[in-house]
Amino acid sequence: MSKKEVELNMQKSVEASQRNFNTIRTGRANTSLLDRLTVEYYGSDTPLKSLATISTPDSQTIAIQPFDLSSISLIEKAISISDLGFTPNNDGKIIRINIPPLTEERRKEFCKLASKYAEESKVALRNIRRDAIEKVKLAEKEGELSEDQSRDQQDSIQKITDKYINEIEKNLSKKEKEILTV
Repeated sequence: MSKKEVELNMQKSVEASQRNFNTIRTGRANTSLLDRLTVEYYGSDTPLKSLATISTPDSQTIAIQPFDLSSISLIEKAISISDLGFTPNNDGKIIRINIPPLTEERRKEFCKLASKYAEESKVALRNIRRDAIEKVKLAEKEGELSEDQSRDQQDSIQKITDKYINEIEKNLSKKEKEILTV
């Protein structure tokens, strides 16, 4: 595994953690809260964003305008049964979701969830590092690399890992600050 591959895999892991962070509620309405929501539409699970236009008319409301008005009840049902905890309001053309302000307790729960996502991403980075270092050690064992070259490559892999772990930490502290801001 080349350094470029290691870096690419780690970058993908950081991006995945950022997507997870985006699904965590802060005190204001954000369309990314609905990114993972799927609707059973004509027998298959379809992402909500391919069935409707999603917008935030103000900081406390998400508006969902379906392209096909016959799907409005399906979208409403999907939101109701999701783990998001939102109650959709349907006026026949647009579904509105009011985002209630977060309590202090919920804010702390969301911070814990963000920490969990960050830790999962760090584990993924460490697994990428472990796999890359094993390949370097194997190449050394087979005589493709000298001991010094092997050690240099292992050090550079560790530096790349540290860089991306720091990036995840920065993203986590930024997300926690967003969550805790009233």
